[in-house]
Amino acid sequence: MARLPLMVFPIEAPVQQAAFDLPTTIVEAAAAAGQPLQNGDVLAVSSKYAAISQGRVVNLDAITITPAALELAECYQMNPRMAQLVIQEADHIFGGIPGFLLTYKDGILSPNAGIDRSNIPSGRAVLFPQQPYRLAADLRRALRDRLGVDVGIILTDSWLMPGRLGTSGVALATAGFKPIQDERGKHDLFGNPMLVTQRGIADSICVCAQMVMGERDEATPLAVVRNTGVELADLELGVEDVAIDWRMCIYIQSLTEGRLETLPDGARANGHAAEAVR
Repeated sequence: MARLPLMVFPIEAPVQQAAFDLPTTIVEAAAAAGQPLQNGDVLAVSSKYAAISQGRVVNLDAITITPAALELAECYQMNPRMAQLVIQEADHIFGGIPGFLLTYKDGILSPNAGIDRSNIPSGRAVLFPQQPYRLAADLRRALRDRLGVDVGIILTDSWLMPGRLGTSGVALATAGFKPIQDERGKHDLFGNPMLVTQRGIADSICVCAQMVMGERDEATPLAVVRNTGVELADLELGVEDVAIDWRMCIYIQSLTEGRLETLPDGARANGHAAEAVR
C-alpha cells in the first residue's frame, strides 16, 4: 500500500516576550492560518516559544555571579552572567570553547544548557522549558479537549551535530507517539539482520518542521506535519525513552575516557588519524 506524501505546514503566531496561554494561542494561530489540526497530525512547537509561555525568560542584569561562574567565564571568555545561568541550568558541564560550554540538559547535548539570547529583547535570555515532557503531554491533552483531535506533539530545538557546520532539528520532548522506532531484529534488503539501528522518528520529524519554521525573524514557531505514519497513543514518555548515558555516547566517550593516547602502528600510516590525536 502506497504511503501518502509527507506534508508540512508552517503556522505563524504572535511574537511573545512573557508568559502566555500556549494552547489558546495555538488554536487561534492554526485557525488564522487556515490549517486546522487533523487526527494523526504531529504538531511541532518551538521549545523556545513553549518556554516563553511558561515565563522562562530571565533578565541577565538580575543574575548574581558566583566565584565558580567567574572562573568559568575567564577560562572560556564568556559573559559571567551566562556562565552563572549555565551552572544553574545544566545537568552536567563537560568543558567548552571561547564563548560556549558543552552541557548535558534534559537528555540533549547542547551549548550553554540550551539558554538562548536570540529572538528576545537584548539583555534577556530564554531557558529550556520546565519539565518539557509534561508540558508536551499537557498540551496534547489541552488540544484534544478543545478541538476533539488526536495529535502528536514535539517540542523542537536546534543543535549542532559534532564535526558539522550548521544547526539541525532535534526533539526536546515528545508526546503521543514513540520517539524511537526500533529496527533491531528486522532484515535489510539482502536479508541481513539489523543489529543496532534505532530510528529517531521524533528528531526526523523535527528536521522537517524546522525547514518551514526557520531560525530568524520568520515568526513561525509552529508547524503541522501530516502523514508521518506514526501511531498515536497515550504514552508516558520521558528523557529515558530517547537519551543514553553519555558514557555510552560514541562522541563523548571516544573523546574523554575512551580517547586513544597513542595510536596502534597500523593506524600511524594514516596521516589524518595520527594528526587527529596530537
